Amino acid sequence: MTAVALCAAGAEKVLSNELRRLDGESVIRIVDSGFGRVRFETDLAGIYRALMALRIADRVLLEAASFPAGDFDALFKGASAAPWEAYIPAGMGLRVSRVRVNRSRLAAVTSVQAVVHKAAAGRLCGKMGVERLPEQGPQAEIRVYIEKDNVSLLLDVSGEPLFRRGYRTEGGVAPLRETTAAAMLLLSGWKRKFPLYDPFCGAGTILVEAAMYAWDMAPGIRRRFALSDLLIARRDIEEAVREELVKKINFERTIRIMGSDADGRSAAIAKSNAERAYDLACGRPPVKGARPGVRLPFLPDIRTLEAKDACPPPRGKDDPEDAAGFIVTNPPYGRRLGDTAESEKTYGEMAGLRQRFPGWKLAVISDHPGFESFFGAKASSCREITNGAFPAYFYQYDP
Repeated sequence: MTAVALCAAGAEKVLSNELRRLDGESVIRIVDSGFGRVRFETDLAGIYRALMALRIADRVLLEAASFPAGDFDALFKGASAAPWEAYIPAGMGLRVSRVRVNRSRLAAVTSVQAVVHKAAAGRLCGKMGVERLPEQGPQAEIRVYIEKDNVSLLLDVSGEPLFRRGYRTEGGVAPLRETTAAAMLLLSGWKRKFPLYDPFCGAGTILVEAAMYAWDMAPGIRRRFALSDLLIARRDIEEAVREELVKKINFERTIRIMGSDADGRSAAIAKSNAERAYDLACGRPPVKGARPGVRLPFLPDIRTLEAKDACPPPRGKDDPEDAAGFIVTNPPYGRRLGDTAESEKTYGEMAGLRQRFPGWKLAVISDHPGFESFFGAKASSCREITNGAFPAYFYQYDP
């Protein structure tokens, strides 16, 4: 099987590494990667494992067909030849939900959408002996990617986006997407043996993603996928993969994941989100709202505190010598909050973090291309990355 995993633009390399590191008997081979996506080959168990265990993928799509097409006749012929009946059951409709075209002669998106839908629906109707597909009820979602006149027709096997983990019932102000937070952690090089601090934790997304990583909790382990509605679904394979991943969850490790926010409500939301992530890891329905008094040693330590007052924890006897810790954070920034001047002031005040956290690595996401100027130091590295629909920059400062 050939599949495509979608991610934030700028995170393709770490997604490829994630795919290669997926445990299990499935062999996953990277075919190629492009803007915000990685194409790979695997078996059905590998598809289930990707859906459940990938941390930075927003969706996983199954490639139904791939062919060259420089005109609409070739597009219709190729889409008609795809074996849709092998995937889509009787009684299910279909829609072409997304078309992306790059450097191709077929540039009219709405026309591409209409031709693919007509071809796929026509083949399904012929195979099923019906005049038309249902327009209500369950719908299979098709995505079309055309790159240099090469067409890929993809079936969405995710359903709800994979960044919807289930632990975040309240996002706070301008929340960071879960998969982007996970990408920040992997790009920064953080490992669970190092302390982690987020001085602008907001809804706690970075902290919770770090905790799930430290627990070896697959982020999609408790959710349902659109794959279950398709003909290729195998419940026995799905449950075997799920059971394998559940057995890996470990709360016994010593971890130091800390965060704070100046807004008490945001800090309370972050604590509740962390508790719901723990509920999901344990297989319990997540409870909405705060639970006073709950503080387990493997949950992130979250406090109400101004960023200027944040300071590192005492050094532990088992801390590694090669790095003191990591600050990974998503400070308030202008486009998302509507106040660029306030953001620039915050960036200037952040410079004090380097003095209060000596030897720590700093990783920051911001949409401001002038972040380094206001922060007062040139980053060791900078890359463009998206947070949902927003283009942003990921700055890293070595100790």
